This record gives sequence, C-alpha cells and structure tokens, in this order.
Amino acid sequence: MDYEDVPPSVNFIPCVKWVKKGVAKEIPEKIELSKEELQDIISQTKSELSTVEEEEDNENTGTPENPVTSVSDEYNFDKYDEEDTKPDALLGIGNLAVYSNESGDPYVTLNQNENESDDDSEKEDDKINPRDNLILVGHVEVDASILEVYVYNEEEGTLYVHHDLLLPAYPLCIEWLNHDPIERKPGNLCAIGSMSPVIDVWDIDIVDCLEPAFKLGHRGNKKKGISKYGHRDAVLDLSWNSNMTHIIASGSADQTVLLWDLDSRKFASSLTSFQEKVQTLQWHPFEGQTLLVGSCDRVARVFDCRVEDAHRDWTVPGEVERVQWNHFSPFNFLVGTSTGSIHHIDCRTDAPLWELSAHSKEITGLALSSQCPGLLMTTGADGSQKTWDILDGSPSLVYEHKQKLGTLLCLDACPDLPFVACIGGDNKNHNFCVVDLMEYSGVKHRFANRELMQAIKSEEEEVESAEESSAMETADAMFESLSLDTSDQPQPSTSTVTMKNFQSSGLKNKEKAFGGKKKKFKKKK
Repeated sequence: MDYEDVPPSVNFIPCVKWVKKGVAKEIPEKIELSKEELQDIISQTKSELSTVEEEEDNENTGTPENPVTSVSDEYNFDKYDEEDTKPDALLGIGNLAVYSNESGDPYVTLNQNENESDDDSEKEDDKINPRDNLILVGHVEVDASILEVYVYNEEEGTLYVHHDLLLPAYPLCIEWLNHDPIERKPGNLCAIGSMSPVIDVWDIDIVDCLEPAFKLGHRGNKKKGISKYGHRDAVLDLSWNSNMTHIIASGSADQTVLLWDLDSRKFASSLTSFQEKVQTLQWHPFEGQTLLVGSCDRVARVFDCRVEDAHRDWTVPGEVERVQWNHFSPFNFLVGTSTGSIHHIDCRTDAPLWELSAHSKEITGLALSSQCPGLLMTTGADGSQKTWDILDGSPSLVYEHKQKLGTLLCLDACPDLPFVACIGGDNKNHNFCVVDLMEYSGVKHRFANRELMQAIKSEEEEVESAEESSAMETADAMFESLSLDTSDQPQPSTSTVTMKNFQSSGLKNKEKAFGGKKKKFKKKK
C-alpha cells in the first residue's frame, strides 16, 4: 500500500466566508520576528496552555471512591515538560526566526542573483489584485486548526491559498469585518468563533502572524486573579453589524447571545431568552437594532435591541440550523432546520409564508444571491447542493447537484458575483470548492435574463448613518443599556409594546417600517 495516498483520519471544512473585492491590501505585511520575540510568544503560549490544562484537570478529577483515570498516565505525559528540550524546538516553530540577511542563514545556498529572481517572483505572487475576492476557510486536518486565505479571480479563473494562519482551537464560524479599533480606520479583519469561549480577531492583511490582533473574552486565570469573561462555552456563530460597525454579536453553546463593542472589547449586553444552544444569528442588512437569532430550542427570534428582552418568536419543527434575512424583501427571513425543512417568514405575520422540505437531513447552508432576486442556494448534510427560485411567492427547485465533498458543512454566496458560491465538506481527499451556478444549464436558463439589482442607500440615509456613527462613538452608556439606536424617541417599556409597534397596522408601507426608511435598489447591467 502507498501510504502517501492514505488520507488523514480527520480533514474537513467547518466554515467559510467571502471577502468582497478591493478591501485587502495589494501587498500584505509580513511579520519578521527575532528569536527573542519568538521565545516570548512561545513562553506565553505555554503558560496559557498550562492554565487551560490545569482547569480541565480540576474539572475532570474524580472522587476518591471513583477516581478518573487519564490516558496521560499510560504515556507519561505528565513528565513531558520535564524533558530537556531546545528552545528552538518548542511548539515546532522555533526555526521561524528571520535572519537579518540571507548570508547569515546556513540553509540558504543560492547565489544572490538567484535569490533576487525568486524574491521578485514571490512578490508578484503575494500581490492581491483589486479584482480578487478573498475566501476565508476554516480547515481542520488531523489535530491542526488552520485559517486558509484563498484568492479567487473569476476573470482569470484562478483559485489558490495566498497564506494561512495557525489557529489555537477548532474553528466553528468565521465573520469578516472592516472596523479596526486599533488603527481607528477601515481594515481587513476576521473574527473566529471556536470550541474555545474566547473569540479571536485576526488581521488578514498580515502574513505569518502568530497571534490575533485582539480577543473578545477571557478564559480566566486563578493564579493571576483574572476571572472568566464573556462566553462560558463554544462560540457557534458570529454576525458583524454593518450599519453600526463597532458592534458584533456572538451566539454560544452557553445559551446566550453577547453584543460586543469592538472599541472597548467588552460586551455591552447579553440576550438570555434561550432554552438551548444558540446556533445561528444575523443582523438585519439595513437596520442596526434588529437581530435575527436561531437556537436548538426550535425557535427563531427577532430582537429589537433598543429595548431589553424585546423579541418576537416563531416555532419551527426542528432545531434552527441557519437563518438568513432577505435583503430584497426586508420584512422577510428564511429559517433552515435540523429536519431539512426551510421556512419563509414575514415579521408582520404569525404563520410562515411557505414551508419547504428541502433536504433529507439537516440544512447546513442557506444563502441568497447578492444581486439576483429570488435565487436561493441551500446545502444539506445529505451531500446535495440545490438551487431554488423563490421570487414568485412559492419555492421551485431549479437544479440539484450532488457535490463530491462528502457531508456538506457550510455554504457562502459571493458578495460581488451573483452566481458564485463556495462550499465546504468532510471528504478527506476533496473538501472545498467554488461553484459557478451559470455552469448548470437549468440555472442559466432560469436566471440568465433576470435583471440584477443591488441595494443602495439614498443620500439622506448616508447622512443619517454618518450622524448615527458619530453619535455612537460618544454614547457608550446608551449602548450598555441596550439602546443601540441614537433616536431621541422614547422607547416602550415592554417587549409586547415594542413588537406591536414593529408590526403596527399604522405602518402603511415599507417606507415607514424599519425606522421609516425605504431601501432603494440599483439595477445592474
């Protein structure tokens, strides 16, 4: 047997996220660490790992009558740190230190001209074209967790890994954001939720980075007197608020949603109306105070975050796996469940507009085209990818494709290309792909002539948004009390009154709903 062809025991893609064109630096920065700096990082990492292990040991310690037997005793792992280990070998990254010049590196044997030629070639490969999309891919292989940054260019037909980052924990969700609280200007960052309760935020414009730009939450450290802060269990989903860019929401297995202020890196409030794990959430595309949340208690909830515990509920026949706002119809959203069903719901009504048995197993991906109205893409644990047309008020299956990626685990639609999406699965030999729906004749026949549209804000709304952003910078107290809106209007005191206003019969049209604004759409050629 050729052992080189044997796939690893674990190799899958749990989460993916597109990055729109033009936000990445043309030439990403590179980290060059001295051996002293590298040793400091290694020592800090070892200390953190030791603290985590001690906490886990304390939690798993049995009683004298029924002691817990650890596998580490059999292999003498308890004395592993006592062995003589060279500093350069710690964590397997000791040799990453950069020499001041290549002549000092004993492993460089090429002459100077060859080196200059290779450098020019590498610099050209490192460049990111403004017409490139980035794809953030969470990858788990054997015992390594990696964030891979792909470059995709539709015009050139290229797809490759530009760089990757080693993650401290198994990733569960990825969210892109451009609010950089450190530089105080738009950036290119991604937040990662994982099996750890701490959310890591990485700078995608930095290559060979060993540490996140900052973290949200803390595991706690009894020795240093630092208490736990943030979530108490795995972070299952994240959603960045594109209307109030310093806010990000996180849902966790600890049955809570936390609303984080990125500038202070503290959570301002928590939502606790859940009886089970919070699996999925998404901010409204146009209204900064409206949050859609789905949980394992089989309920989808829409929160008005201006008022404490203000929400409206819809019960579905399975655990909520995915939720998705319809940016072409702002009152409506989609819910995918563990039973494979999809429910299209209008916030103003109690019953779903329609229900659909889409997959034989749970819904793992739910995405609407960014520009083609009515085009819905779904993936399921049954291994199938399906394309639907929901424009006429009832869903119709347009195309079904059995992807050879094993169990499909995640799906995301490209924000710039209306018919392009990426999918991740658990096939050990092939678990990631980018699909162009126009390659399927059925999809092309249905949608090729459909007029493309893109939501835009009017000039009045842009001014209001700028004023709102300025006001939020000095309204920390308001944010901490869950007042995510800068309106001077008095707020109702109960969730019932709030949601009645939300669906009031006095709102005669969409211009007066969702903050009294009507979203305009720009036709695309």
